Amino acid sequence: MKKIIIGIAGLVFLLSCNSNQKNTNTNKSVESRSLNQVQMKKVSFNSKGAKLVGNLYYPKNFNESQTYPAIVVSGSWTTVKEQMAGLYAEKLANEGFITLAFDFRNFGESEGQPRFYESPALKQIDVQNAVSYLESLQEVNNSKIGAFGVCAGAMYTLMAASEDDRIKSVVTTASWLHDAEAVKLFYGGEEGVNARIKAAQEAKKEYAENGTIAYIPSISTEDQSAAMYGPYDYYLNPERGAVPQWSADKFAVMSWEDWLTTDPMPTASDLNAPTLMIHSDGAVLPQYTKKYFEKIATSNKKLHWMETDLESPYHQFNYYDQDAEVNESVTEATKWFSTKM
Repeated sequence: MKKIIIGIAGLVFLLSCNSNQKNTNTNKSVESRSLNQVQMKKVSFNSKGAKLVGNLYYPKNFNESQTYPAIVVSGSWTTVKEQMAGLYAEKLANEGFITLAFDFRNFGESEGQPRFYESPALKQIDVQNAVSYLESLQEVNNSKIGAFGVCAGAMYTLMAASEDDRIKSVVTTASWLHDAEAVKLFYGGEEGVNARIKAAQEAKKEYAENGTIAYIPSISTEDQSAAMYGPYDYYLNPERGAVPQWSADKFAVMSWEDWLTTDPMPTASDLNAPTLMIHSDGAVLPQYTKKYFEKIATSNKKLHWMETDLESPYHQFNYYDQDAEVNESVTEATKWFSTKM
């Protein structure tokens, strides 16, 4: 198991930016594109001690004198903004929304230690602080901020929206939602889950005492200890998700405890924002998306089920970048956000 020594002395923990004041110093520079195209600029904001870096997308024919509805877009676990989050953010911006795809803490260009440490609880906080950042922008209509999540990003988004009424509308696609029983299906039963949790606890102790971070691969077709073990083309193919900004070889072992013990299912009873969930029988854990949907508190909800011949979970990856699934998801999300926030 590869170990990397990272010094932890001198970390400065900043206060979280939760101000509702409009940001009068927003940098208006954007990528050089025609006004009839989506525009994008790199931005940063604070999330409870970490500077997060994101890409902010503006709709075609953006007018600085107007305000627009805005959407926080989140991708799957371990991912960076250049993967599915950025794809959906740009497509939703093309439909008239200001959108934000960002690197969660510990990943990509964002700050945060340990690197490549997956914590659903911290990612929920990051989503909420992304909302705070959007609220600070003069061009955003604060009464119309929504959130969109793909795969595990759906989990973080639903958790955030269940506690934060500033999120006025939610859309998820190919949501990854699990509980203590579901994780056994993917991680070697009770024995495999317990072994990973124990390894995580030992890794956390080693990090606390020596600053040493234990890593395993994020994806592998050979190493069974990898976070994702199998022929999952999206993460293995440079033409798809194997982008240079993403790390295929680093998943912090200490993440296992946080990941495997998170149970988003109870948050449904606290979710009052209008919610659209897009899924299929071929995506991951379809019964859990249906179970969560049934328990959502609001009656203002919709389940959009797509047809597929692919077996679960292989249809899941089509939602990350394939035209048919992505475009249908964007079409449904656009209709939902346009009328539900």
